[in-house]
Amino acid sequence: MSLRFGTDGVRGAAGSELSPELVLALGRAAAAVLGGSEFVVGRDTRLSGPMLQAALSAGIAAEGLDVVDIGVAPTPAVAAVAAARGVAAAVISASHNPYHDNGIKLLAPGGLKLNDDEEQQIERAVAARSAVASGAPPAIGRLRSDDEAIPWYCRRVVDSLGGRRVDGIRVVVDCANGAATPTAERILAQAGADVVHVIAAQPDGTNINERCGSTDPSLLAESVRAHGADVGLALDGDADRVIAVDEHGEIVDGDRLLAMFAVDLRERDRLAGNTLVVTVMSNLGLQKAMEDAGVRVHRTAVGDRNVLEALDGNGWSLGGEQSGHIIFRELATTGDGVLSGLLLLDLLRRSGRKLSELAAESMVSMPQVLRNVEIPPGSPPISDSARLSNEIRAVEDELGTGGRVVLRASGTEPLVRVMVEAQTEHAAASAAQRLVDAVEEAARG
Repeated sequence: MSLRFGTDGVRGAAGSELSPELVLALGRAAAAVLGGSEFVVGRDTRLSGPMLQAALSAGIAAEGLDVVDIGVAPTPAVAAVAAARGVAAAVISASHNPYHDNGIKLLAPGGLKLNDDEEQQIERAVAARSAVASGAPPAIGRLRSDDEAIPWYCRRVVDSLGGRRVDGIRVVVDCANGAATPTAERILAQAGADVVHVIAAQPDGTNINERCGSTDPSLLAESVRAHGADVGLALDGDADRVIAVDEHGEIVDGDRLLAMFAVDLRERDRLAGNTLVVTVMSNLGLQKAMEDAGVRVHRTAVGDRNVLEALDGNGWSLGGEQSGHIIFRELATTGDGVLSGLLLLDLLRRSGRKLSELAAESMVSMPQVLRNVEIPPGSPPISDSARLSNEIRAVEDELGTGGRVVLRASGTEPLVRVMVEAQTEHAAASAAQRLVDAVEEAARG
């Protein structure tokens, strides 16, 4: 039995790649490595969620730890409960993936993502045992539910405003038929927002992220225009990211949100280290805007875990990804889509300005093309391809200082992501196609 962590936990097709037997073994291994007296567990709305949660909980309890089930809950809610109790936690979710996938995100005691050593220990522990460990366990943990965890989390997010209100802000929220369904409208309304419409808040186990949410905010844009809202907020399946839509229905991505938040925090002397942490996928336009605003930019590898490590390692306070993972480190241990959305409403309220105005002033995006190349099972490593290496060097030489190339394997899907930035859309698209062709040839061997 083997298991490998990706950039955000373990993912796979539910029932086959991510079988109950594997998840049970993962539960035992996680309990043994992370320890403690109890384990907080939550999930999103996927059809396979209850099945995998039962397997994971059984494995944890078999190692003698109590399991606290908080039900359907956003990843940041599970992390917040774990942080408040000083215990480990797990979220059964595949985030933005389609419903037939699922995943396990493990959090160390205190609600933090696992480090490399902890992941490797768990991988070895899973590989070393069968689905049922030999020998008598030290104890049998209890399984119980906690109906107060979600209301507590909602109050905590509202309290992040420090007593301020967002009365009068008209907002549409897209819950992606996912984990934010029981929390998003509740939090925004408690803070005073006028929630004029909620979409994708009727999960049936199979419609999570389906033509909705942060990966497809088109329906949200239509709804914002139709209801005359000031802003729209699109969450993903586990609600740890947000993409905004302005009053005209135009998308405001994570880069622009980060730019606005960074400048606002700097002006209020609350941007620790005067530094914004972003990943290699963030647009060069964001870096230029921050330089003009007097804010330093620190880049990391892709993944909110890498952003968090940079924040904690340097005592910084704000970081995130273009995809909408935004970490306000003084308020949370992970990205929180609803928290970020609420703080955006607060920014609009305090500025008295429209989102379209703030977004337009935040940065000038450099033309960026992102292509996903599917890699068939059993393909040779593309890193062995001399042609691909030569093509990357050729493109980089042609772009010079006016562009950028990023190739990386997805940590959650069998894809290679090709990103090119250039001075013009045509140049970026042409270079990206050359690299896609080279990746596909390398995958064929």
